Amino acid sequence: MATAHPQNVHADDTRLEKNYSGHGINGNAIKGNTTSMDDDSGDTLKRMRTTGSVNISSELFEKLYLSPENRVKGDLRKTFGNPTPIALVGFLLSLTPLSCDLMGWRGAGGNGAASTGVFFFFGGVLMILGAIGEWIIGNTFPFVVFGTFGAFWLTFGATLVPLFNAYGAYVTDPEVAAATMGNPGNPAGLEVPAFNASFAFFLVFMGLICFIFMICSLRTNVVFFVIFLTLVCGFGLLAGAYFNLALAYENPTNMAAATRASRCVVGGGAFLFVTSLAGWWIFLAIMLASLDFPIQIPVGDLSTMIKGASEKKKVSEA
Repeated sequence: MATAHPQNVHADDTRLEKNYSGHGINGNAIKGNTTSMDDDSGDTLKRMRTTGSVNISSELFEKLYLSPENRVKGDLRKTFGNPTPIALVGFLLSLTPLSCDLMGWRGAGGNGAASTGVFFFFGGVLMILGAIGEWIIGNTFPFVVFGTFGAFWLTFGATLVPLFNAYGAYVTDPEVAAATMGNPGNPAGLEVPAFNASFAFFLVFMGLICFIFMICSLRTNVVFFVIFLTLVCGFGLLAGAYFNLALAYENPTNMAAATRASRCVVGGGAFLFVTSLAGWWIFLAIMLASLDFPIQIPVGDLSTMIKGASEKKKVSEA
């Protein structure tokens, strides 16, 4: 076996040392390469910082968070993930099936009773979690919107659960109440005029708060505005349906009220389906933007078109 010459080994070691030090890897690099090492380290650190905290435009911020760009203390937006998509998932997977039920597609019906679990665990849990996330990172408007609808889905789901006795409490006739042997949730309460009229008022004021959200959404984007516009119409029609049901149950011969109620339910479901379509669009837009996907879809940014009060004040003072 051939033996390596000491001179050749020494020469190879020298070349290796120079090679390592030239790339800033050897901890004992010569002084002449210190500047190069510092530059490489600085570039690496700069790339790391850029990756962790990308500066985004006002339009992209509004698309991702459904809120005009605002300044908050700290770097929580860089620390936590965007909670907006998960809240939208809860909203869409609750509303879309419900709208199909209300329209009676493929024989569906029952005012969404088959989706009671969905209302609790998708609509309620996911939207409340999304609302908390928006609150943590300082996005007031989506925090209020998601929290409101999270509570709505929990309320709607609870109304459908017999244990809460929402409609059974309206059964005051002892003979009718005896049919359930004192258990809550007597289905006869669904045909009591007082229950239907009372539930209609809840839908009326849900429409009112959606109207307020609609006005506020003029500072976000067109798709978000369409969502609240159709929600206002949908809640209005559903409230009308329950008011007419109250009239129909109060007077069984009032067939006109029963017909109007049926039409209002279908119309309300149609408007909520349009709401769902707009919601799926904005969800897709947010997911594509979050992944920096090469294909982006527009949402009609309004945050730069409708100036905020503080921005207008700065312009007037300039």
